[in-house]
Amino acid sequence: MTARRTGGRSALRLIGSLAAAAALAISAVACTADGNGTDGGGSAGEPTPGGDLTVLLDAGFAGGWATGLDPATSNTVGANLPQNAAIFGGLFTLEPDGDGGQIVPNQAEGYEWSDDGLTLSVTLRDGLTFSDGTPLNAEAVVWNWIRALNSGSTGAPQLQLDRTMTAPDLSAEFMDSLWAALPEDVDRATVEWQLGTIVAEDELTVSMTLTAINGSLVNGFPTSSLNLIASPTAYAEIGAEEFSLAPVGAGPFVVVSDQLNERLELEKNPEYFKDGLPYLDALTFQSVAGDQVAYQTLLAGQGDVIEGLSSVPLITEAENNPDVKVVLGTPTSPYVVQLNTRTAPFDDIRAREAIYYATDFAAINTGLFKDQGEMSQSFTASGGLFYNPEVPDYRTYDLDKAKALVEELGGLTVNLGTTDIVTARSVTTALQTQWQEAGIDVTIEAQPLGDVITDFIAGDWEAMLQTAGAWDPSVGIGVSVRFGSTSPFSGAPLPEGATSAADAIQRQLTTDLDVLLAEAIGTVDDDERAAKYEEIAKYISDEAYAPFGMAFSPAQVMRTGVHGPGLDEPIPALSVNQGVLYDRVWVESGQ
Repeated sequence: MTARRTGGRSALRLIGSLAAAAALAISAVACTADGNGTDGGGSAGEPTPGGDLTVLLDAGFAGGWATGLDPATSNTVGANLPQNAAIFGGLFTLEPDGDGGQIVPNQAEGYEWSDDGLTLSVTLRDGLTFSDGTPLNAEAVVWNWIRALNSGSTGAPQLQLDRTMTAPDLSAEFMDSLWAALPEDVDRATVEWQLGTIVAEDELTVSMTLTAINGSLVNGFPTSSLNLIASPTAYAEIGAEEFSLAPVGAGPFVVVSDQLNERLELEKNPEYFKDGLPYLDALTFQSVAGDQVAYQTLLAGQGDVIEGLSSVPLITEAENNPDVKVVLGTPTSPYVVQLNTRTAPFDDIRAREAIYYATDFAAINTGLFKDQGEMSQSFTASGGLFYNPEVPDYRTYDLDKAKALVEELGGLTVNLGTTDIVTARSVTTALQTQWQEAGIDVTIEAQPLGDVITDFIAGDWEAMLQTAGAWDPSVGIGVSVRFGSTSPFSGAPLPEGATSAADAIQRQLTTDLDVLLAEAIGTVDDDERAAKYEEIAKYISDEAYAPFGMAFSPAQVMRTGVHGPGLDEPIPALSVNQGVLYDRVWVESGQ
């Protein structure tokens, strides 16, 4: 194999310059700004070991983990990046670099691509152990990757794996452990061919072989269950139910207590592989009911950090409060109204066009976001790769055209859903008012994240306000998740002749948009990828699949004296909120 890249900035440029990736939103005006005139962690002095931290998470998003924290079975891996980073650490991390972000090997030592660009080999750091003392080696990675692909999570990676390779001889002990950790009804033939393409080459090297080049695969690791390696031994010892509550990884912290959707208590992992880290002795994630409760809890001294405060009035208030610090990141995920084309009324393009013409996101940006949101007509924003804010022939707000289409349709009734967080609820209320002016009858339904996921999976939805985008457009809560025909979170049409997404996958049926999405990751040339994403944005626009709005990156708000990458040192958002590297978070002594 020829080493194509072993670290550095993104998988975007696998050759030459290593240039600068994620499930489910504030402006580019203050990438590192905060209301107290500070400029990030550089002026904070030397990190101080010790102390504890309580992080407040919105129950409607990261503060919900109803399906647990086992990466293979959780349906909210992309939302629960804070918890996952603390427990598992990850093979790769997205790190701040002062100019966006860069993918950096973490538990991995590096990676390389074969000359044909089809086989990815990941080399692990020597001597890694899980917090239970067992080795994090290539065999453990294979066990985790096979589970991630076959355990029923809605966030399971979608990979074009080579089915033609023969599995190596694997020990009975390994196979018994793997079968015991997979669902009883798992397709064993599928697992067996996967074991031919996902292989432990030696103690520290694991490889996977694809059938097509994937230029975004490594970029996607920090948002994927592939990045989160858990202890097979611990799983066997404590069983599936307990493991979903208290998974065992090799990250900076270990689970002490887990109350689903309420509170997760962690303590320092004494076996963590980075000398002197983590700085904190204890870390707690507390779920709270929205931004107002989070902010009041912080001011009351019952929390130290709010991850992802999205209320503009509260952000403004916090910026003027000398006791707290506010850091805004550049956005990666524009709001989007997804329209379910697979059912009425949006199987008729006239109904979809009426929504485009009735939607005035610019007015919403002014009214709700004080023009701090960054307008976009596609799934990209300035904090990510391939930023493309304008799309030719995009249908913009035109109330007369909207009214005419509604009249032509004989009326239009829409159920508009969203995730139950304060900003999303405000946006849907504004959309309801706008659409009603066009004669559209609108019902709003705001639900916890788990219920939104359930509706997506069942196809029981008409319109959903979500976000669509990621640091790399094809990973995380990116364009493939929102518009790929076989994604459970897509409303784009199924391939012709397919009865379901599963049927399309089984029969290898695709749409024209699926082909474009595949082509966008089928190259490692950044110019070629950028051109494909422009083509995809035009296709989505022409078919009126979903109007896009403002990109809004929620703020990180913390009490003074708290520092760390992703808090006072911005990192591009992987999945709506910025990621935080909790092994390097610290609090000033006496704070």
